[in-house]
Amino acid sequence: MRICVLGAGVVGLTSAYYLAKKGFQVTVIDRQPGVALETSFANAGQISPGYSAPWAGPGIPLKAVKWLMQKHAPLRINLEPEMEKLLWIGRMLGQCTAGAYHVNKSRMMALAEYSRDQFIALRKDIGIRYEDGQSGTLQLFRKDEQVAAAEKDIKVLKALGVPHQVLTPAQIVEAEPGLTSVIDKFKGGLRLTGDETGDCYLFCQSLKEICESLGVTFQFNSDIKSLDVKANKVKGVETQFGVQAFDNVLVCLGSYSKELLKACEIDIPVYPVKGYSLTVPIADDKYAPVSTVMDETYKVAVTRLGGRIRAAGTAELTGYNLDLPKSRTETINHVVSDLFGKGCDLSLAEYWTGLRPMTPDGTPVVGASGIHGLYLNTGHGTLGWTMSCGSAAVIADIIAGSETEIDSAEFSAQRYK
Repeated sequence: MRICVLGAGVVGLTSAYYLAKKGFQVTVIDRQPGVALETSFANAGQISPGYSAPWAGPGIPLKAVKWLMQKHAPLRINLEPEMEKLLWIGRMLGQCTAGAYHVNKSRMMALAEYSRDQFIALRKDIGIRYEDGQSGTLQLFRKDEQVAAAEKDIKVLKALGVPHQVLTPAQIVEAEPGLTSVIDKFKGGLRLTGDETGDCYLFCQSLKEICESLGVTFQFNSDIKSLDVKANKVKGVETQFGVQAFDNVLVCLGSYSKELLKACEIDIPVYPVKGYSLTVPIADDKYAPVSTVMDETYKVAVTRLGGRIRAAGTAELTGYNLDLPKSRTETINHVVSDLFGKGCDLSLAEYWTGLRPMTPDGTPVVGASGIHGLYLNTGHGTLGWTMSCGSAAVIADIIAGSETEIDSAEFSAQRYK
């Protein structure tokens, strides 16, 4: 059976892999000249099931107002009126209740934990390497109220059986010795020992070769114009080269999924949330991170990738704008300098920006679309790398008509009806 996967980022590639393993004849189409050249190119490097949580939660509206007035704010909003942005913000605010937070976090954690297990199995099965590490994620709390606020997340971790450690400042430096000289800035930490790290771009390069060995074909430099749908059945995909026929189509286009689906009268609440990253070589290992640290105050993750430091953060609501102004990199610069400034020379940093496809409730959209033969795997937000293998395994089972290993109903687009 012929299936077309639209999008060659990490979600599209992992989907292609699991579909090929099930015997599908897979074609991947992407507008870029290669794999992982958009959102997957220079992300935070975290595979963080333990840190999987929706942005929408109690207290977030008030925090958001305060953030907008700070220099080093984790959130920025372009104030120019835009209907899609306003609608998305309104839906997200509707999820800022204790009940919704608990439901959404539980859903996200279940998928992310399953995905981490799939990563482990993938490494065992095919020996793929991507500067991967298995030393966990460490949340850093600069304020006592952050330590107290973490209690609600710890309850969810306990309920789901997710391994974690609550750390004192002294224990923080045992896990991350590079923080020794700045440990007086922190009140405590939460270490998620099951989390992993890795270079997503490197992973995608290797997985492409493995996919090709399984018979997957790739069509790059192909602009996806529309879906060919007749009588509520998908027939194929139109690019600048014409219409190609397929039995099934899987949309993995991240932030660009929504626009393509509109023509089919499918409306999913996915909005592009812009993020920034820097990558800098390590100059002194003694002052560098061991794994990933997440500065809870600035919502910036700093990750060790081999001989480099990758830092990523900032959420900016500004549509599909991909400009990279220096002013927008100041926060990630500040955090790296503040935590590991002795370990690197920031004058050598390389900067990048990308769009994360966010849903209002934080949970991705994975499943059937309502049109026969058309499926969705999109809306992973900042957790595309974390959830990629899990959501790919789920959608491959759905398309194959197999029973999924975790409950997939909660990821369906039907929850927005």
